[in-house]
Amino acid sequence: MQKPTTQSVIAQLGFEAEMALLRERIARWIDGCSEELREALEWQFLTGSKYFRPLTIFSCYRAVREGPIPEQIMQSALVIELFHNMTLIIDDIIDRSPTRRGRATMHTKFGELSALMTSGYIMADGYLQLKDDLTGIALFSELVKRLGVAECMQWRLRRQPLGVEDWRKIAGEDTGSMFEVCACLGDRSGRLRTFGGLLGLLYHGCDDVGDVKGLAALGGGGEEDLRDGILTLPAALAIRDPETAKMFCDPGSGNLAELGRRFVTKLPEAESYLDRIAEEADNEARSFAADPLPLLALIEKTRQLSRY
Repeated sequence: MQKPTTQSVIAQLGFEAEMALLRERIARWIDGCSEELREALEWQFLTGSKYFRPLTIFSCYRAVREGPIPEQIMQSALVIELFHNMTLIIDDIIDRSPTRRGRATMHTKFGELSALMTSGYIMADGYLQLKDDLTGIALFSELVKRLGVAECMQWRLRRQPLGVEDWRKIAGEDTGSMFEVCACLGDRSGRLRTFGGLLGLLYHGCDDVGDVKGLAALGGGGEEDLRDGILTLPAALAIRDPETAKMFCDPGSGNLAELGRRFVTKLPEAESYLDRIAEEADNEARSFAADPLPLLALIEKTRQLSRY
């Protein structure tokens, strides 16, 4: 099976022109930003993005309406990229990650102060870009609040013997909230909100599995999760075993390599669980989209991310 790329799905769905316009808008936005931060913004935005969240917005719009992508939806796609990158900068600082997608993270290259201030600048200007889109402003405000809660919840619940339902709750408020908001920004009716949450949950789970497999494609960090005792999907399955749970909960055990090996043994079960999430998302798409085909393509692309 050929490894899927976001570019191939963009072509499949016919959004090449919209994505080219989005890249141009991001470049123009950076050119108009403060010169003090421009180098850091170029470093963060102009290489490596897969634009999967804007693709989700476009696909959800097309799933409920025909015709070209309107200006309001294009603006939402721009702002979701701004907010997504703001969260990446913060995540990298929290996780103490020196690299992302093979490049130095912003705080590694420019310093933590610069990274923090730049993340605030991005979010503030993102709201200005929304102008009088009151629905968009409300949805982005919901997103920032939920992401903040999710980060605190994930950190508070680290190294605890929790289960798959707990993982689902945490992942649903983390990546799930991002894709929920993408779906609502695209369809502007709320009909696809549950679909978006399931797509985000699927993406989060594939990220977890990919990290355990040692993949770098999703930009995450399996070693950081293992070190910090983060409840990933393979972890939630593995720590049902009492001995594994004891190792997971004890930060001084020194058994991270063995713990990682035990997580690997749960990968087939994790993949089966992800198949069930994909089926849930498929059912939502077919139930609530006038044209579910763009959404089914997103599900398939996302599901394949953990299979390489």
